[in-house]
Amino acid sequence: MQLSETELVQGCLNNDRSCQEMLYKKYSSSMFGICLGYAKDRDDAKDILQEGFIKIFGNLKNFKGGSLEGWIRRIITHTAIDFYRKKVRMQNTVDVEEVHDLAVDVSVLEELGAKDLLMLMRQLPEGAKLIFNLYIVEGYTHKEIAEMLGVTEGTSKSQFSRAKHLLQNLISKLHEERTVKPAVSGK
Repeated sequence: MQLSETELVQGCLNNDRSCQEMLYKKYSSSMFGICLGYAKDRDDAKDILQEGFIKIFGNLKNFKGGSLEGWIRRIITHTAIDFYRKKVRMQNTVDVEEVHDLAVDVSVLEELGAKDLLMLMRQLPEGAKLIFNLYIVEGYTHKEIAEMLGVTEGTSKSQFSRAKHLLQNLISKLHEERTVKPAVSGK
């Protein structure tokens, strides 16, 4: 049975287990992808997803309409931030006044798939990964990120710069491995 978004939300509010299951099935896959972007591994991503859906069902009464998926996404994102705060404290961050852009060879980026990029992002240190995701994926400003995480705007910029630098190195390393392997395997 296909329910409208309004009927689905109302069913969940009435504690209808089938509606709750439908809502979970409808959004869990895409939300898990978001969780993977913030987590260090699949287990942490599953924990974030589970905690996020507990919050979603607990706060569904506060949904005022609009994009349900966007509302769910915000809860998942904030759950990931809370998870990060509980698990890891930002250490060894340095405020910087200026962030320098790093260039990455466009041809190398064209060879990378989304899975490759996600795999590389998971290798970033927790603080850098969190800020990179909030800035690039979620579209928050450094000022907003600083307020959310309780850090300075300079720290947000510093961690973002660090993430870009580390990603550039990881991308270059992956590219080198892929271009060297065919020559080695031809022996």
